[in-house]
Amino acid sequence: MFYIVNKERIVSCVIALSTVLILFLMATVVPAKEPNVVATSTNDSRVLPIYSVDTEENKVALTINCAWSTEDIDLILETLNNNKVKCTFFMVGEWVGKNQEVVKKIFDNGHEIANHSYSHPHVNNLNYDKNVEEINKCNNLIEKVTGKRPTLYRGPYGEYNDTVIQSAMDTNNKTIQWSIDSLDWQGLTGEQMWERIRRKIRKWKYNFNA
Repeated sequence: MFYIVNKERIVSCVIALSTVLILFLMATVVPAKEPNVVATSTNDSRVLPIYSVDTEENKVALTINCAWSTEDIDLILETLNNNKVKCTFFMVGEWVGKNQEVVKKIFDNGHEIANHSYSHPHVNNLNYDKNVEEINKCNNLIEKVTGKRPTLYRGPYGEYNDTVIQSAMDTNNKTIQWSIDSLDWQGLTGEQMWERIRRKIRKWKYNFNA
């Protein structure tokens, strides 16, 4: 899932966020444990990304993927700031290169900037070296703009496999997925998104991607 900025969609998304955010005591994504390992039927194991972190607090992690337009970033930031919420923005490196002032604005507003690859490829089709290159190129750009090197990574399209996650680990990044998808990119209304989100929220362990 990646974030596509569209005027009608973002207005609906902002409506949903405004409703949801009054319930959330927010923090940036700070995973408390390494990726889980799940046994397979062949007695092998595969590494999984971090979908959520156990906590007794009423807290979720809000994330947004940035790959395309920037026209509604100010509206998003205004909504987040008005609700005193901090978010993690997963950014594509090519997008960062074209929108450095926007990236700096997001960072200066106190939000976390994370890695969403450099060129938004299907990372499951790439070998280890290409995955490392994608991650490092994006990290280098973000660090150049913000002065802070990301430590969180999310594969484009939500893709991952052992090679992708190992590449992230070897570049000092934890691979982060989401456990609730707002589906704003499908053109849902704010009310539809809220209904979808509301049914899935528990007291703990959710990473909400808008």
